[in-house]
Amino acid sequence: MKKLLFALLLAPLFAWANGPELHLDKAPDKSGDMAALQNGAKYFVNYCLGCHSASYMRYNRLKDIGLSEEQIKDNLLFTAEKTGELIRIGMQREDAKVWFGAAPPDLTLIARSRASEFGTGPDWLYTYLRGFYRDAERPSGWNNTVFANVGMPHVLWELQGEQVMGENHELTLAKPGKLKPEEYDAAVADLVAFLKYMGEPVSELRKTLGWIVLAALAALFVLTYALKREYWKDVH
Repeated sequence: MKKLLFALLLAPLFAWANGPELHLDKAPDKSGDMAALQNGAKYFVNYCLGCHSASYMRYNRLKDIGLSEEQIKDNLLFTAEKTGELIRIGMQREDAKVWFGAAPPDLTLIARSRASEFGTGPDWLYTYLRGFYRDAERPSGWNNTVFANVGMPHVLWELQGEQVMGENHELTLAKPGKLKPEEYDAAVADLVAFLKYMGEPVSELRKTLGWIVLAALAALFVLTYALKREYWKDVH
């Protein structure tokens, strides 16, 4: 009986291990690229903010990526009146559930959330946003290679164009978009970099402080070793 219960408990783990391996493309690291982060913020407010909020983030934090107060007001302040307000949307969750079947998630921590689930949030997002293809059987007309039967339509289709799934399960660009494939990949990389930044705005500062602390500890080690030799020179 105990062996049977143990086998039943492990069954989901074995099923997951034997399932199809999820292939994720490597997202370019643009963490410290201010121009890329600013471009990603532009894509976020123009294409994502209609349905997805970032309610743990304030508009004025965008100063951290090199934008001025006036630039934020003139170009990015779409859902608020003051830059100190949170990045929220007007759509109610109850209405969203009726329209989409489920409320679109808040995107402030989406990169960290996907990282905890798949090991790498930016790679998952980068592959997801490039993996939409036409599927007439889906209500939205779209499906995704990473998120099968996703409810979200392809909001960036005008930029990427329309992909179709071939018989060999490879995506082919059937109708080009406004951007060339390499330009679209670069735009998605900028957007993913911004989503990653929102999850931890002080990441770059934390890394810089870490190097400063390590340098200080190294200097203290040298001084301590010199002091030790001075105290113990007569002993040796």
